[in-house]
Parts: sequence; C-alpha cells; structure tokens
Amino acid sequence: MYRVLQQSERTTGKARCVITRMENSKGTDTTRLSSSKSRRITRRQFLGRTAALSGIVAAPWIIPSSTRPSEGLASARGADGNVAPSERITVGLIGNGRMGSGHLRRLAGDRDVQVLAVCDVDRLRCEDGKRRVEETYAAHRSSGTYRGCSAYNDYRELLARPDIDAVVIVTPDHWHALQAIDAAKAGKDIYCEKPISITIRQGRQLAEAVRRYGRVFQTGTQYRSIPTIRQVCEFVRAGGLGRVKSVFTLWNSLAGFIGAARFKPYAQVMNVEKCGSSYVPLDFALPAEPVPEGLDWDLWVGPALWHPYNRLYHTNPSPGVVPWSFCEDFGAASVTWHHSHSADVIQYALGAENSGPAEIIHPNSGAYPTLTCKYANGTLLHLVDHWGMVKDVYKAVPATARLAGNFGGLFVGERGWVTSMSTGGLVEGGPEKLFEEMKLRTRQVNIGANNHHANWFECIRTRRRPSSDEEIGHRSASLGHLAIIAHKLQRSLKWDPDKEEFLGDEASPSEGRAEAANRLRFCAMRAPWHI
Repeated sequence: MYRVLQQSERTTGKARCVITRMENSKGTDTTRLSSSKSRRITRRQFLGRTAALSGIVAAPWIIPSSTRPSEGLASARGADGNVAPSERITVGLIGNGRMGSGHLRRLAGDRDVQVLAVCDVDRLRCEDGKRRVEETYAAHRSSGTYRGCSAYNDYRELLARPDIDAVVIVTPDHWHALQAIDAAKAGKDIYCEKPISITIRQGRQLAEAVRRYGRVFQTGTQYRSIPTIRQVCEFVRAGGLGRVKSVFTLWNSLAGFIGAARFKPYAQVMNVEKCGSSYVPLDFALPAEPVPEGLDWDLWVGPALWHPYNRLYHTNPSPGVVPWSFCEDFGAASVTWHHSHSADVIQYALGAENSGPAEIIHPNSGAYPTLTCKYANGTLLHLVDHWGMVKDVYKAVPATARLAGNFGGLFVGERGWVTSMSTGGLVEGGPEKLFEEMKLRTRQVNIGANNHHANWFECIRTRRRPSSDEEIGHRSASLGHLAIIAHKLQRSLKWDPDKEEFLGDEASPSEGRAEAANRLRFCAMRAPWHI
C-alpha cells in the first residue's frame, strides 16, 4: 500500500502534469507523473485520484450524517438546491472565538462547502459552534433537522480525520504556525488568520512546510481582495504614480489598547502611563485567576511560554477580536491588530510581496521622525501614529487632504498620491487626473465585496496559488516582526530579505547588548510542542 507524501503541478505546453510523491509500506519514496490537458479538476476527480493512490476509500463520507437515511440520500443527489457532497469541500474550523464565529457563518452559508467539525479548547465555544452549524444546515432541509458536525477539544483529533479536505485556523497568534504546519502534514489545505506567525523563523518554516506537502494556503488578509483596493494597487504597481517615493501606514502604541476599561482592575501591574507608549507587545505579570469550567488552559497556552490563566487573555464571551494581543507570548500588538493587512496591500502595490525592505531605520538615528522601512529601490515606508502626521510632520500631501481608515496605506509618487485604506470612506488622491487613468468603477471601498474565501475554494479545486499564499502571508507578517525587533533594540537595522537575516549586527559587549538582532528572529516553544 502507498501513502501520498506530496502532490505538485507542472505545465508543459497545453498539458498539466501532476507529480505525486508516495511512500510504500517498506518506506521507499517513489514519484509518479500523470498528465492532463485540463487545468481544472473537480473535487471528486482530485479526491478520487488521491484515494486511488493512497488506498483511502472516499465512499464512507459521500453521504452526510443524517437523522434519517432519506434526508442524506436527497442531499447526496443534490436535492433542495444543494451541491452534491462529492463536489463539496469539507472543512473543519479550529478556533471559534469572535473571528472564528464570523468564519463559521461564512463557511456554513456556502453551498459549495460542508463544515464537518469545529474545534476549540473552550467547551462552550466549541459546543456553540457545533450547534450553529447544525441549525444552519437544518434550516435548509425539508425535515428541519441535521446532525453531522463534530466537536473537538484538541485540533490534532480534527486533523486526523481523512474526510476533511481543509481547515480554517482562527486561534491566537502563537498557535498559527504550528497548527498550519501540522495541517499541511495531515494533507489539509489551509486558511490561516493573520499574522501567520509570531516570529520570522516560524513564518519561514510554515511556508516551507506548505510547499513540501503541496497544500493550498490562504492568509486571512482579505482587504487586498476588495475590488477597489485591488484596482488601486494594480495602478501603483504598474507605475501609475511614477516612482513611488514614500508610503505611509499606521502603527500604534499599546496606550489605546491597555487603556480600555477591562484593564483598569490591573492598573498596578499594567501602568498605562509607563507602558502605554510601547510600540511592541509586552509581558505583564498578571495575577493567576481560577480557570473557567470547560476551558483547557494548558492547551490554550500550548507552545507559548507558560502564563497562569487571567481573564485579560481569554474570556467567554470575548471582550474583543484579539484580547490577548498585548502579550508578547500570545500576540504581536499592531501586527495583530491591523499591520499585517496593511503590509499585504502595500507590498502588493510595490511589487515586493515576496521580498521585504533592506533597512529598518529607527527614529533614534535622526533620519526620520518615525520608524521607517527602506526598500532596495529607495522607496520609504513610514510608520505613523495617526494620519495627521503625514500632513503635519512629513508634509507629504496637501493640508486639505482627507485621510481616514486603516488596513492599507497612502502612496506618494512622482505623479501624485493615492490611498488604499479601508473603513474610512472613499479612496482619496491627487491630482484628479489620476482617477481618470485608474478608471475605478467606484471610489467606495466595500469590505463585504471581497472574494477572499471564494478565491481559496477555487484554488483548492484547481491547485493554483491563492491571492495571499504562504509566502505573501509570511512576508506580510515579517514586515511587522522587523519593526518590532527595531523597536525592541531601539536602533536601526540592515536586513537581507533573500537570506532573511540581519547584516553586520553581531552584539558587542562594549555596546551593552545582550543579544544580536538575529536572535530575535525566533523563540523557543514550551515542551512538548515543537515544529
């Protein structure tokens, strides 16, 4: 019997070649090559080929679970407007917090998808996810009942199911890389929330694993998939502004986050006046509190440095989208809040989504008033506290310019300027003739119009690369990690984006530095977790 190790594609002329690496029962690694003139294959064809090669029998999960056999048969035949299960993408959700529940609504509402499992270390969240999936499916069945979504505490049990094609990972940042790599090893395609890593090294390990196991990976940076934003980015990328001299995007301190009401009972530990000015996540000695019933706290912490339970990290219901992001062992502050989105959009427009800057210039150098990333072609990316700094400090756009929103950037080139932010209203820019050239269908930015999930589903079927693949996700997260390292060390850094290492930065005792910047590219994992 053979086990599939990896599948990949090559195109020769008009033919598509599927290259399959397999291992037999004796452990011998072999390779098979098959060719097809069709680029697109149905899910049934893809799974049928995989099953034939690996010895996995797909038949048991063709008919979904049902309280009555007749209901399952009707659905299997595509009755009631449903897509036949053999053509659906079967999905498991890992993490059902505030963001996870949004993903779950999207998945359960898509007729091309079948949600088979929900996983969360919080039993209440897990059971709620299972209930909502089954209620959603029951509402579209003639009987009004449905049973068939499993609930798991440990994500590894979900990954062990051969009938699940893909997973959506919506856990805290410190879990992203490890869970995505485990999913790739288990043969699952992956949608992972941003940032995909908590360190630069983790991101590179994730990207390599996705390629090694031939998986389709989409990063949850959906703002680049909004039609208006894509048009702006393509315009800048094609030289519509001439040479891009500078870009601006937001980077926030902790003040606005830890200054919220829920942090006030812990004011003695988390001094907002002292710690609020930090541009990086911090480690606070929060007091241990009783672990809520049904929460597996040890599994929640997982590979991160151990912290006793405190409600500021996790509360049900969640007090926010990423309540734990202020802690450096669980999250990455601005990188988690919004910067990964902005980095994706900005580097896409600059044509640098598979690379990165060559230098990170700290304001202590006196060169620029805020942290600045410099690319090899000379383009400068300035991180600003608020949009007013673009006008008042850098004087890069007219004082009358309307700047609002987030999750993107403001580009200034030889021919003018333009914004790519979302949540702030219209795309702005000048001179007006730029918009005539851009030929935007609308300057309104409709967030709900993005096709990010649909792009991932399509690529699962075609085995093509999605719009924000593993390398783009890694480079978007890395840009933020580079800024954090420079802020931690309080100095400028030179970076080789190809080798992904800092240059000429060995620590010197005379400088009083405990470690080189390169040491901050990775962190140890708590045993027994490892990549």
